[in-house]
Amino acid sequence: MRTTPTRRAILGAGIAAAGSGLLAACSNSAGSGGSSGSGGSNGPKNGAGRSDSPTGPEGYVSPDGAEVAAAEAARGSGPVRKVKLTAVPTRLDLGGRTVATWAYGDRLPGQEVRVTAGDTLAVTVANHLPQSTSMHWHGLALRNDMDGVPDLTQRPIRAGAAFDYRFAVEHPGTYWFHPHSGVQQDRGLYAPLIVEDPKEPLKYDKEWVVVLDDWVDGIDGSTPDAVLAELRKGMGGMDHGGGMDHGGGHGSGGMDNSGHGMSGMSYRSYQKAPADSPADSPTASPSGSPGPSRMMMGATSPLLGGDAGDVAYPLHLVNGRTPGAPQTFRAAPGDRVRIRFINAGGDTAYRVCLGGHRMTVTHTDGYPVEHAETDALLLGMGERYDVLVTAGDGVFPLTALAEGKKASGLALLRTGGGAAPEESVRPKELDGRLLTAGRLKADASVRLRPGAPDRTVTMRLTGSMAKYDWAVNGRRYDPDQRYPVRAGERVRLSFVNATTMWHPMHLHGHTFALPGGGPRKDTAIVLPGKSLDVDFDARNPGLWMLHCHNVYHAESGMMTVLGYRK
Repeated sequence: MRTTPTRRAILGAGIAAAGSGLLAACSNSAGSGGSSGSGGSNGPKNGAGRSDSPTGPEGYVSPDGAEVAAAEAARGSGPVRKVKLTAVPTRLDLGGRTVATWAYGDRLPGQEVRVTAGDTLAVTVANHLPQSTSMHWHGLALRNDMDGVPDLTQRPIRAGAAFDYRFAVEHPGTYWFHPHSGVQQDRGLYAPLIVEDPKEPLKYDKEWVVVLDDWVDGIDGSTPDAVLAELRKGMGGMDHGGGMDHGGGHGSGGMDNSGHGMSGMSYRSYQKAPADSPADSPTASPSGSPGPSRMMMGATSPLLGGDAGDVAYPLHLVNGRTPGAPQTFRAAPGDRVRIRFINAGGDTAYRVCLGGHRMTVTHTDGYPVEHAETDALLLGMGERYDVLVTAGDGVFPLTALAEGKKASGLALLRTGGGAAPEESVRPKELDGRLLTAGRLKADASVRLRPGAPDRTVTMRLTGSMAKYDWAVNGRRYDPDQRYPVRAGERVRLSFVNATTMWHPMHLHGHTFALPGGGPRKDTAIVLPGKSLDVDFDARNPGLWMLHCHNVYHAESGMMTVLGYRK
């Protein structure tokens, strides 16, 4: 892959407005999955054994090693889908509230990228931000040197530079993409990635992608960096938990209990700002204004095992819109609609429903499940669910309740006349039948073969709000840390949550199976004081992040690395 200067680096900031580049998806063309150009000093190159990737301990498969190239070749190569992404400072209208933030172009979420399973995705990410960035393709089993983790699988994309990502897209499903640099994900830097199934078995008339997000950036001077700086001061000896018994035991419902977004993924940000990134410092916002306190106290939820989160977000958005100016989806009565839900939040679980309707769950994290009816769903950060609904006649609220935080986001379904519901509406379905991942079963087509694990890796989740010292096995993230696995093994990850908060744990490059024939997932909630065992087959060589998808927990240290041994 190559890293090249962008026009902004040459001509200055004025070009950014004209070339805010948006997400321009070009027409398909035939091609192969080889290198897209000669490499530069800012990123790894395609191929085996190149020296441009970050280095680490000996004895492990390199992100651009021969094993990774062989695995990518086995995926095959289909039509090439070319996309241009430009990360820029911009102003966004959230529906009556305009904020200064960072985004991919001038929309929130960023423009959806849609491909077909078997395609090759070729994405150029141009960085017009004042600090380094990266791009992670959440949920995809892709080649390791395209996974987008700075200082682990690639060099950071410096300000004024660009990086070419190119990889085969093997599995259909609902995915998304965002930076893995600092707390950038908690700005406007995210968008859906939909991989269509060329043999789609579901029948429906319409399809909607619904992205949920908690928003703080640009509100009264707040930034995610300032929020992180405040949280890192901790709360002394104060108990931030929900007063529960945390004596262990196996978690129910397949829920993870770490609960803070994973937008900050660069170990370097713990230490000092890179020389090229003066705004990387976590001690102040890039504007120099820390904004009001955003530390949340008293947010509790039995569904999440007690404490619901750390951050008091001023807004909760559905597809980038506030409840006062919601997006309206239109259909005809009787239409069958597929809804793809994505939780892109930093610190908030959402309980979602469509008022006046029952939902049939068909997929989670991109993989099919045995169909199950429900009134509402719970999504931790990073999780996705696909559902089918049959549209009624009238105007209905699609409500995303910020679990435990006494706030919500809103969109509308309109199939006929009538007044829209109030923005504070609370549909009865929110208090009806609720499905969590542990109550679902994997579709027979994607179940793991029976078998005992060859290796068990225990991941003890540690830390507290008092010191804000989140970690895995008591060790804060170090990109040189490795938990070894070998290709071909059945690996069991045993999550043991020794904290008083929930954590949505996310594994890069793989999907795991929840216990008892449960669904295939890449992100799962681990409740406080509980344990959760998940299994996966080690078939994608490289160095892979495992972390809490609460962006503030992750950036404070709750991340580690699974490394394939050579």
